Amino acid sequence: MSEKPRTDRPRRLSHWINAGQERKVHSLVDKVYSRKNLELAWEAVRRNRGAAGVDRESLETFALNLDENLEQLQQELRTKTYRPQPLRRVYIPKAGKKELRPLGIPAVRDRVVQQALTQRLVPIFEPDFDDSSFGYRPKRSPHDAMRKIWRELQAGSVWVVDADLKDFFGSVDHARLMQLVARRVSDGRVLTLIEQMLKTPVLEDGQLHATQRGTPQGGVVSPLLANILLTPFDRAMRARGYQLTRFADDWVVTCASKKEAQQALTTARKILMTLGVTLHPEKTRIVNVHQGFEFLGYVVREGKRPLRLPQDRIKSGARQGGMYAQPSEKSRQRFKEQVRALTRRRAPVSTAQLIRDLNPVIRGWGTYYQRAHVRRLFNQLDRWIVRRIWSHRFKRWRNSGWKEYPTRRLRGEFGLQSLVAMIPFLERPRAHPL
Repeated sequence: MSEKPRTDRPRRLSHWINAGQERKVHSLVDKVYSRKNLELAWEAVRRNRGAAGVDRESLETFALNLDENLEQLQQELRTKTYRPQPLRRVYIPKAGKKELRPLGIPAVRDRVVQQALTQRLVPIFEPDFDDSSFGYRPKRSPHDAMRKIWRELQAGSVWVVDADLKDFFGSVDHARLMQLVARRVSDGRVLTLIEQMLKTPVLEDGQLHATQRGTPQGGVVSPLLANILLTPFDRAMRARGYQLTRFADDWVVTCASKKEAQQALTTARKILMTLGVTLHPEKTRIVNVHQGFEFLGYVVREGKRPLRLPQDRIKSGARQGGMYAQPSEKSRQRFKEQVRALTRRRAPVSTAQLIRDLNPVIRGWGTYYQRAHVRRLFNQLDRWIVRRIWSHRFKRWRNSGWKEYPTRRLRGEFGLQSLVAMIPFLERPRAHPL
């Protein structure tokens, strides 16, 4: 079932790209380089951590002379002498694949400037963003996006356009993006600052490579720029009545029939071409919820196997033949790789320290998936993590670690986090603290 078209917004895509002069911000750069804004930006960069850029200056080194560094940035921005340093090229493995994803790591000082700019741009553009967009926005999360999709599937929209954008962050057209930014910002110095960030060259193997297209994947400002570029797509799809849900460059459309899904895909392809973005031909498909689809680290499908427990004993709400969501295989493997890296047998840490390092990883992954269909999976992973700890302690997989470090001791004395204990409907009632 399609959503009711939005009639309070322009229907033509050109209206969003070539908007008028209303609600433009004229004087902004002084707010970007204000000392308070730079201090808040530094705190955000420090919390997000991250590696050093081409100058090899770490967060700790930057903090040693924090006042001088922020004063210098403020002076450079005020006098129009600020120039971002080249990005440091690094490659990280794609989840579940042998391919590598290129990242451009800005220097710490440039991350502070990007964060300061983002803090001032978000309140300007946030009112323009569509309700179908959930990525990197205040008070919106991947779980909000999943709940929206879940409601649509339960209402009968069981055909899904499962789409993937081809090299989105590496193919963004700078001219189109700047045109959209200029709809709301007329401060020439801020526009120049954004263009500098977009065109910052990349240093790789000692050579500088010019950047003609794309946004710096790894840069602080990139998610906001992605939302600005794709907002016309959100608006145009919703104006045509399609149930779109987008998180950054990842999106799906739920439809009541296969024919509607095919029409939605054709429409989306045309709109994205207008914005200079293309769909990945091999990773874009139309599926029924029976087949299942992946979104934001989840696999959603309808159940086929009979349930093992009687219906009256199932507290999670699962039903025979009903829909369920589980962590995707990519997410499972990524989690196990993190655990393996921490529990390698040569890691020179005590068992107590190892568990302190493991707990944040377990809690982060478990919190994200705790409301999915994960009881059996969490049980398996809990046992596997305990065996990894034994293997680290005794330097081999087959050992008698269960004698010296039984699971009860690891969870009680050492405080090892349990994934199963994080499942909400399995929590035991607690006595009132008073």
